[in-house]
Amino acid sequence: MSDTLHRTDRDLKSSLEQELRWSPDVKADRIGVSVTDGAVTLAGEVPTYPEKDAAVAAAFRVKGVTAVANNIVVMHLGGRREDVDIAREAARALESTVTIPPGSVKAAVDHGRITLTGLVAWNYQREAARRAVKDLPGVLSVSSDVVLEPDLPFAAGQARTHIREALVRNAETDASTITVSVQGTQIVLTGTVHSWSEFRQAANTAWGTPGVTGVLNRLTVVA
Repeated sequence: MSDTLHRTDRDLKSSLEQELRWSPDVKADRIGVSVTDGAVTLAGEVPTYPEKDAAVAAAFRVKGVTAVANNIVVMHLGGRREDVDIAREAARALESTVTIPPGSVKAAVDHGRITLTGLVAWNYQREAARRAVKDLPGVLSVSSDVVLEPDLPFAAGQARTHIREALVRNAETDASTITVSVQGTQIVLTGTVHSWSEFRQAANTAWGTPGVTGVLNRLTVVA
């Protein structure tokens, strides 16, 4: 690795540590940071799953980050909660989230790790289910096996045009560097973007397509 890359990684590590210290929902002294060619590894122990999520979000906010490996471990200070208690609270949280159709998503808990299953029509509903349970006490991780079953038809001929128009309208995305293609009922994004914020926004735009069942985000973040 060249001296320039060494300096860049050192500078990026310093920026990441500053961002973690700046983030009010993260205790920076609990988290170790290493950087290799712009790829970041986070390690350490935190007392809650939301803090683990917040640390990763902070890393993605830093300009120059090309990837994040999340090796942070959640170690609840009060000890492990009973799975049945977590499951009961997760069910209540899902039932009280108005954007999730009643009874459409279920939560199974194994040693503090929640797995969501069910059927919803839109990806935003699947994401709402994850947000509903991730902040519950005792949760160590959340994975989603929720399946999309759209209630609107997928118009492949219109999808590409509508997504490109939406990308052009959006202040956070540079549509000229993004290629949109269609595979069945899935949207494929390729090309380059300049930040993880743009990366996520492009995917969110594609997920807004009626009838879409998947988004393959193959965009590359170029610092």
